[in-house]
Amino acid sequence: MCPAIRLVPSLLHRSCRATDIPFETTADASPLANVDGVVGQERAVEALRFGIGIRRPGYNLFAVGPAGVGKQTLLRQYLREHAVRQNVPSDWCYVHGFGDAEHPRALELPAGMGIRFQADMECAVAELRVAMQSAFDAEEYRKRKTQIVGALKEKQQRSLSEVQDRAKQRDVAVLETESGLVLASIRGGAVIEAESFQVLSKEEQEKIHAEMARVDAELQEHVRKVHEWGRQSRETLKAIERETAASVARRVLDGVRPSYADLPSVAEYLSRVERDVVDSAEQFLEREDEDEDETVENALTRALRREQEDDASLRRYRVNVLIDNGQNEGAPVIYEDNPTHANLVGRVAHESQFGTLVAHFTLIRAGALHRAMGGYLVLDALKVLQQPFAWDALKRTIRSGQVRIEALGDALGLVPTVSVEPAPIAFGNTKIVLCGEPTLYYLLAAFDPDFLELFKVMVDFESTMDRQPENEALYARLVATLVGKEELRAFDRGAVARVMDQAARSADDAEKLSIQMCTIADLLREADYWAGEAKHDVVTAEDVQRALDAQLDRSGRARQRLQEAVRRGDILVSTSGVSIGQVNGLSVFQFGEHVFGHPTRITARARLGKGEVIDIEREVELGGPLHAKGVLILAGFVGSRYATRCPLSLSATLVFEQSYGAVEGDSASLAELCALLSALSEAPIRQSFAITGSINQQGVVQSIGAVNEKIEGFFDTCKETGLTGEQGVLIPKSNVKNLMLRRDVVAAVESSRFHVYAVENVDDAIELLTGTPAGIRDSAGKFPDGSVNGLVEQRLLSFANSARAFRSERTML
Repeated sequence: MCPAIRLVPSLLHRSCRATDIPFETTADASPLANVDGVVGQERAVEALRFGIGIRRPGYNLFAVGPAGVGKQTLLRQYLREHAVRQNVPSDWCYVHGFGDAEHPRALELPAGMGIRFQADMECAVAELRVAMQSAFDAEEYRKRKTQIVGALKEKQQRSLSEVQDRAKQRDVAVLETESGLVLASIRGGAVIEAESFQVLSKEEQEKIHAEMARVDAELQEHVRKVHEWGRQSRETLKAIERETAASVARRVLDGVRPSYADLPSVAEYLSRVERDVVDSAEQFLEREDEDEDETVENALTRALRREQEDDASLRRYRVNVLIDNGQNEGAPVIYEDNPTHANLVGRVAHESQFGTLVAHFTLIRAGALHRAMGGYLVLDALKVLQQPFAWDALKRTIRSGQVRIEALGDALGLVPTVSVEPAPIAFGNTKIVLCGEPTLYYLLAAFDPDFLELFKVMVDFESTMDRQPENEALYARLVATLVGKEELRAFDRGAVARVMDQAARSADDAEKLSIQMCTIADLLREADYWAGEAKHDVVTAEDVQRALDAQLDRSGRARQRLQEAVRRGDILVSTSGVSIGQVNGLSVFQFGEHVFGHPTRITARARLGKGEVIDIEREVELGGPLHAKGVLILAGFVGSRYATRCPLSLSATLVFEQSYGAVEGDSASLAELCALLSALSEAPIRQSFAITGSINQQGVVQSIGAVNEKIEGFFDTCKETGLTGEQGVLIPKSNVKNLMLRRDVVAAVESSRFHVYAVENVDDAIELLTGTPAGIRDSAGKFPDGSVNGLVEQRLLSFANSARAFRSERTML
């Protein structure tokens, strides 16, 4: 058995020496090549290089690591450096789907040509307006139209005259009235009235009817011919109109075609436009007013509606540039901070027309997936999962290789709209990079069967780096780089060394340095502020320490209230004297980013029972599973060490006194075991000590977290009640490497006003706490008389004998 080790001050805080900093001030340091200061991420860089380099389906990336380690910084730097060497991807446009307006077509053009094509089509439409009107107002067109109309009228009049002449020979008149042509019988050049017709003989009436029937047949033939001639004339006029319109459309669009001759899709689209212009030439012509006597208000209303109708009719010749890469250098690197479904896959906007929401292809808007095509899209995984339908849409896009714009409102019937369904766009050669916490990555891997198939590359970021001389020099340059980037005052050697000490403390390991640069950058900014308050031209170690003290003070209200409650006796914690079955355990509290330790009284009581150790915290459902596990482990240790030759006839209770919240973790299991051993052996524990650590079933003390905060929490309590030189904390020996205690704690240890001990097993701890030898079994298997272990074993043996006697008495009864 090794006794507890009293730690010397040098083991409590591994300080960076100012003389080891390779520059006088950060102004003299050479900045890192990575201007954003990402260090210690060799594994992540290699994974990132692999993920970007491999061009196979499913090799998208998931950057894993805690917040503040530089995931976004490294990704931005590396992706930009790689993307600038890649080809600029194509532009994409949406155009009207002639013959299928609800399904706009997608056109792919070389980078920069989308905007140019859009402008060319705008100019072409404007030119068509003028040229078409001029062509139809031209003298030649009007003359040909007049000739056709005149010839039709002349033919119609000649045919009617012939019918009228033949009818007159039969004493029948063909009269032209407002309601059309009518027949009437004549006698002596005058129309026979109805009364006169009635007095005629039956033979004369029948003769008149027969003549009128013959004339009516001729008149119907005339009408048929007139209709046929009208149809032919209209066809002729239409042919002339189409010929005129085709000539104009061909001339105008031929000015556009040469620039896109090597793009078959554009050439086909221009041919469709030409055919549609010929079929709809009248839309380019000005309309004449229908009513010259209408009011000014009605005229303005009609003019506004006409303008809207004209815009709507000519809108189908516009080009909606969805993606313009003309200004890009290399492939795009897109960051979408709000990855809603619409922001990812795009959307179709709507406009109101006569009380109804309608959509058309010019209202199609690009999403982040469109903007990232041919490049890289970086997303926060948690934000994607928080948005309805966004995760499914992202997976569907990756799997299908197409970006399909879907209107969720239409699909779910949420709004009565008239929408469109744009053609999907190919999504190949694009990398998706997700960022998230490790827990989220493993949850997705466990519960989403598609995840590992679609995101095959894990980019794992470290939160710490080894504290080696070469790394310390690199870290000092990193601090200098951050100071320069933030445009802060220069930091001298002492200030940089103090920052590095805090980085080690943030890592909870004296042998590591934290590379969670968000907290380090905050410290640099705040130290610069306090240097300004102190009128310092250069930031010193005192300024850094003042920034740390200010951080602690700003978030220290809860800690101060707990210390006050101890001082006033509201919370019972003893820092002197002795007590049986009572020990100072160490708890950790976290409020936001502020973490601090505080002592908690743990008590144990033991009596005759049926071999159980009752965790009161668990019984009242305040103890978590890890705490319950620790209690079960210590119960197993007690049974295996002390009840090998007799039944364990013990009933013990363990409790955190004045604990009104949840208790979790097994770091108090050593303290609980020591309290139980004290209660069984009746060996009093010195209350000047606090203890932390977990145990296994062999009684070996295991490391715990937040060891610095726990030690400092008991130190602050002792400082409140008065340091006596006898107080101290027992910690696991395996936690010594984690010690980066505050300077005031180290100073107290150095002056022997406070102590820190390292223990390896429960015997070391109980011996130090009680001042009584723990005792080890001799060759006969017995613990020494008067030792803690011997007293515990005797007490448990007496419990067993009492239980045996009690059972015998009951049997006799």
